[in-house]
Amino acid sequence: MNKIKLLYVENVITRKAKQVQQQLTFFLALENIGYDKQVDIFWAGEDNAWHELTAHYHSMLGNAQEYWSASVIISLTEQQSLPGNITFNIRYRVANNEYFLDNDRHNYHSEADSGIQLLGNQAIQNVAFSNQLLSGQHTITLTAAVNQSFAAKKVIIHWTTNDWKTTKETVCECQCAYWNKAQHSNARNPNQYGTQLWTGKIHHTELFKIKYAISCENSQGIVWDNNKWHNYSFQREQLKVLILNLHCYQEENQDAKLTTIANTINELDIDIVCLQEVAEDWNDGQGNWQSNSARIINERLTEPFHIHHDWSHLGFDKYREGVALLSRYPLSHQDSGYVSDSHDSYDINSRKVVTARVYVPYIGFINVFSAHLSWLEGGFQEQFQRLRLWASSTNSHEIKATLLCGDFNITAGSNGYKQVVASKEYEDQYLAVNKQGVFDKIFKVNDAHWQDLLADDYRIDYIFMNKNSQIRATSARVIFTDQDVGRVSDHCGYLMTFESL
Repeated sequence: MNKIKLLYVENVITRKAKQVQQQLTFFLALENIGYDKQVDIFWAGEDNAWHELTAHYHSMLGNAQEYWSASVIISLTEQQSLPGNITFNIRYRVANNEYFLDNDRHNYHSEADSGIQLLGNQAIQNVAFSNQLLSGQHTITLTAAVNQSFAAKKVIIHWTTNDWKTTKETVCECQCAYWNKAQHSNARNPNQYGTQLWTGKIHHTELFKIKYAISCENSQGIVWDNNKWHNYSFQREQLKVLILNLHCYQEENQDAKLTTIANTINELDIDIVCLQEVAEDWNDGQGNWQSNSARIINERLTEPFHIHHDWSHLGFDKYREGVALLSRYPLSHQDSGYVSDSHDSYDINSRKVVTARVYVPYIGFINVFSAHLSWLEGGFQEQFQRLRLWASSTNSHEIKATLLCGDFNITAGSNGYKQVVASKEYEDQYLAVNKQGVFDKIFKVNDAHWQDLLADDYRIDYIFMNKNSQIRATSARVIFTDQDVGRVSDHCGYLMTFESL
């Protein structure tokens, strides 16, 4: 595909409650060349005054592609007329490059109140769809724009709640029939650009499980809009984060366990994975990426994540041992560095941390650190202090949350844990969800005897979140135990879910 493609433009005038408005919507597909993107639509109405409209990320479009959209509403007032017919072009900035869509320097045009105009010789396009569900929502309405020249006889939404083990169908209705019957002067003709609108509704108590595609049939055959073979689905505002120590290739049936981890990430729709004791063959200190356990897990995902990895020391006399961060969403500001006094690769207390910035749709930017620190006598105190200062230096007003994730080698209630509490910056998210009363006494009122409340808590793996973060933990689950999924390491995993405040 081109670096940027215009899929459709919508130009609609509405008249409600004595208020006349014109809405312009632009829907685009981008090649995901880099993270720091900017997309702007430059448009002018009949008054020839040019305006700049910024587009925003909408949803994923298969591998290395994204949907972006922009919309603006202009109200008719005594001081302001409606734009009417518009002229426009589009600029895409990424990785110090600029790409333009300007219809071969003739600009694009959209007539006033013309409805949806499909671009690029498309037969069918899912339009005005949301990939986000509202709380308690049980019904969705989907609309397919179909090129009238296709002479569609039937449009069907094919959907599943069990990953296509079974399939249901919703037959859509053509809205052009309603317009043909309409007698009102404010009725909009959806066919002005030769586009038909077909709509269908799906009602289900668990819409978030749905995947769907749309077929369009004429006398010659069937065409599909299936999101470039990846189907459509609904993203929720929630963010799922998993932390797991992999035990540095010391497991029996190791290869099968790496597959189990990958399958679990797929099945539970996990978004970010922080791994410790990630191992690869030592190879005289040169390593062997093909044997890297984080890489193997990532390659076994249904769709591989973005990955950031580094190693710090020789593990079990035969591996380069390190940490990794895997993310469903693109990474930026990747970094790694020592937090230990020692930088000696033959010293087990030589410790590195990896970090990256992740943009989570509907939440924003978060900073994530994957860490494996030493126990107290091995240098935890100075290592955590360096990590804390490092994390603080990456913070800014645009960061919605900072997560310190991984194996900290300190038990809950220990002196090392006290250091985290004493910083008054980071809070234990497992406690925040599962032991609210204990969490309050430790992090809110600093009860003098809070250590006693953690006497039976032997965790050493944590997600510590900056207390000024703008997300909150909503659930925490212990997985990879004998009772849940099965053992894959000498550590269990912790899966936590977050949402915006």
